[in-house]
Amino acid sequence: MSLEPARLGLIFFPAYDWAISATHPEREERLLYTHDQLREEGIFDRPGVREYRPEVAEAADVHRAHLIPLPLKRVAAAPHLISCGGAITAGRLVATGQAQKAFALVRPPGHHAGLVVHGGRGFCNINNEAIMIERLRSEFGYRKIAIVDTDCHHGDGTQDIYWHDPDTLFISIHQDGRTLYPGTGSYDELGGPQAWGSTINIPLPPATGDAGFHLAVELIVRPILDEWGPELVINSAGQDNHFTDPITNMKLTAQGYAKMSQMINPDIAVLEGGYAIQGALPYTNLAIIMSMAGLDWTKVHEPMPASGPPKTRPEVLDYVKKMAEIIHKTRKKPEPNHSGSVLRDGWWLREKRVFYDTHAVTQDSGDSWPNFINERRRESLKECPDCPGLLVVETASEVSPLKTFVRLPHNPCPKCQALAEAKTRGQ
Repeated sequence: MSLEPARLGLIFFPAYDWAISATHPEREERLLYTHDQLREEGIFDRPGVREYRPEVAEAADVHRAHLIPLPLKRVAAAPHLISCGGAITAGRLVATGQAQKAFALVRPPGHHAGLVVHGGRGFCNINNEAIMIERLRSEFGYRKIAIVDTDCHHGDGTQDIYWHDPDTLFISIHQDGRTLYPGTGSYDELGGPQAWGSTINIPLPPATGDAGFHLAVELIVRPILDEWGPELVINSAGQDNHFTDPITNMKLTAQGYAKMSQMINPDIAVLEGGYAIQGALPYTNLAIIMSMAGLDWTKVHEPMPASGPPKTRPEVLDYVKKMAEIIHKTRKKPEPNHSGSVLRDGWWLREKRVFYDTHAVTQDSGDSWPNFINERRRESLKECPDCPGLLVVETASEVSPLKTFVRLPHNPCPKCQALAEAKTRGQ
C-alpha cells in the first residue's frame, strides 16, 4: 500500500567525520543541536513530516555543475558528496511526488563553490544546489528553475555557475558585500550578456531586521518570482542572518526566518550557513521546517535579550524601497557592458580572477599544496540567437596548469552543438 505524499521530507546529514578544524564555526554541532531540538518538539511525530536518508552524489553529478581541472578527490571528500547527495534526495522527493516539499539539513555547505573548482571558498567545495538542479534537469527534464539564496553572505558561487543561463533565475538577499565576505553581490550584477536579468542581487545594510527582509521579499523577490513562473523554487537556506550569529551583522529572528520562508514558498530548501550553534540554529531550523510543513510557527522563541527582538530602522525600509525601484527598472534594460563582457568577432569575452581561501580537501603524499589559490580565468561565450550559447572556459592556478573546457548550455541549438564538437576535436 503506497503512502500519501509527505507534506515535508527532511534529509539530515551532520557529517560527523568532516570539519575544517575542531573549533571552526562550520562543524558537526551545527546540526546536532538542531536534531535534538526537532526531536524535543516532536517534529518527526507530526503527520506528514518524514525523515529520509541522503544518497551519495556521483562524479557525473558533480561534473554536470562544475568544471574541475583536478581529480575530483582533490576537491571533494566523501562528506561533500553525501551533502550534495542529500540535496539531490530532497529534489527527487519533490520531483517524484513523494513529498510536497523537502528540506535538506546537510553540511558542508556549498553556495560559494563556483563554475570552476580549484579549491575551497568560504567553507564550500562543491555547490549542493547546482548539483541537485542539474541532476533534476537530466533526470526529470526541468527547464525553468529559481534559486532564492537567503544566506547572509552573497551566493557568489551559484551566481557564477548560472551567470550565462537565462533559464535559471538566481536571487540573492545578503548583507552588503562592502561590509562582508565575499565582497560581491551588488545590485548591478544582473547576469551575462545573453542572460541579462536572470541574476538579481539585493544587498542589505548591516542590522537589517525582520521588517527589512520581509519588505525586500514583498517588493522584489515575490513579484519577480510570480512574473518569471519557475517550475521549481529552491531556497539556499543560510541562517547566518540571525541576530546572534558570530560572523555576520544582521538582525533576523527565528520567526522572521519562518515568515520569509512562507513568503518565498520554496519547493525545496537546502541548508547553507548559520553559526550561532545553540542560540539560533535549532530555533531557525525549527521555525523554517514548521513554516514549510504548514504548521504554526508563531510560538517558536529563541533566547532574546532583555530589550526584546531587534527592530528594523526606518531608514533601512526606505533603502529597500529605493533599491526595489532600481532593480525593477534596471533588470528590464539590457546593458551588456555591465556584465563585464566585451563582444569581439561574435564572442562575448570576460576575464575573471577567483580567490580560494582554503586548500583542496585531500592531497597525495609528498605534494606541496598552497594554503591560498588564485584562479585566472577567461570565458568566451558564443553570441547565439537560438540558445544561451556555447561557453569556452580557460582556467589556471597554482594547483593546475592552463586547461580549456567546452561547455554547452542545457538546451543547446544544433549550431552550438556542432561548434562544441569542432572545438573538442581542436578544429
